[in-house]
Amino acid sequence: MSDRNSHGSGPLDLNQLRTFLAVHRTGSFTAAARRLRLSQPTLTAQIRALEERLGRELFERRARGAVPLPHADELSARLAEPLDRLADVAGAGPDRAPEPVHLAGPAEFLCTVLLGAPAPLTDRGVRLRVATGLTDPLPAELRAGRHDLVVATRRPRGRTLLAEPLSDEEFVLVAAPEPAGRLAGEPLPDALEREPLVACAEDLPVARRYRRHVFDRRLQVRAAVTVPDLRGVVAAVTAGAGWTVPPGYLCRAELDSGALRLLHRPEDPPINTAYLVRRPGPSANPHVAPVHERLLSAARTW
Repeated sequence: MSDRNSHGSGPLDLNQLRTFLAVHRTGSFTAAARRLRLSQPTLTAQIRALEERLGRELFERRARGAVPLPHADELSARLAEPLDRLADVAGAGPDRAPEPVHLAGPAEFLCTVLLGAPAPLTDRGVRLRVATGLTDPLPAELRAGRHDLVVATRRPRGRTLLAEPLSDEEFVLVAAPEPAGRLAGEPLPDALEREPLVACAEDLPVARRYRRHVFDRRLQVRAAVTVPDLRGVVAAVTAGAGWTVPPGYLCRAELDSGALRLLHRPEDPPINTAYLVRRPGPSANPHVAPVHERLLSAARTW
C-alpha cells in the first residue's frame, strides 16, 4: 500500500500501518501495545517511523491518550477495510475464534434492563464479558482498550469516542406506605427533611439534583442509609427505611404492587440519558458489531 504524499519512495510498511490503526482505534499507545503484544518503545518507534515517512504528525500525545490529528482520520478511513480483510484471511481457521466482547456500565442498568438484549447472540458463538462501574472512569478505560462498548450516563467529550443515545431514565420520588402516609398532607419539601433518606452515596447526588430541579431548594439532610447499588436502595426503602429517588425502571414493580408509593408527580421530572459508547471505526472483533446493533435495536423498543 502506498501514499502519494509520503516523503520517501516505495510502499509503506505494513506493520507500521497495523500499529497506526491500533493506536487510532484505541486512542492510546499503551492499549495498542497491549492489543498488538508489542513493547511500548517498539510501538512508539513504529509510529514515529511512519510519521517521518509521511512527513507529518499523526497523533497529539496527551496524558490520557493519543488524539488523532485530521490526517490520521483520513489515513484510518483508507486503511481500515483492507487491513481488516487481510486480518480476517490471516486469522481464518476453526481454532481462531473471536475474542469475547467486553461491555461495561452501571450495574443496575446492565443487570435490570440491558443484558437481556444481547443474550440470544450466545447461540451464534458470541461470548460476552460484563464489567460494572461508575460513568466517570469508563470512557478512559474504553479508550485504553479495556472495553469494547460502554454504557455511560453522560456523553463523553472529544472526538476519540462515539456516543449514541440509548435510553432516558426518569427519576421518581418514592417511599413505602407508612412513611408515605406521614408525608401526606404536609408541604413536601419541608416534610422530606424530617424523614430518613436512603441514598447510593454520601454526597446524595440524585436526591440533591431532584430537590434542586423540582423544588428549587437545597437539600439539608444527611443519609440515614447508603447503599452503593440502587437496587439495594430500593430494597431498603421498600422495607420502610425512608424515602429515595431511584430511576423509575428500578421500582416499577413495587409501585404497581403498592409496596412503594409515588410521593410527587412533577411536570418536569429530572431525566438522565444513557449513551452507548464505542471507539470510532470497525472493531477488529467481528462480534462487537452485532452486540452493538442488538443493544441499539432493543433500546428502540423500551
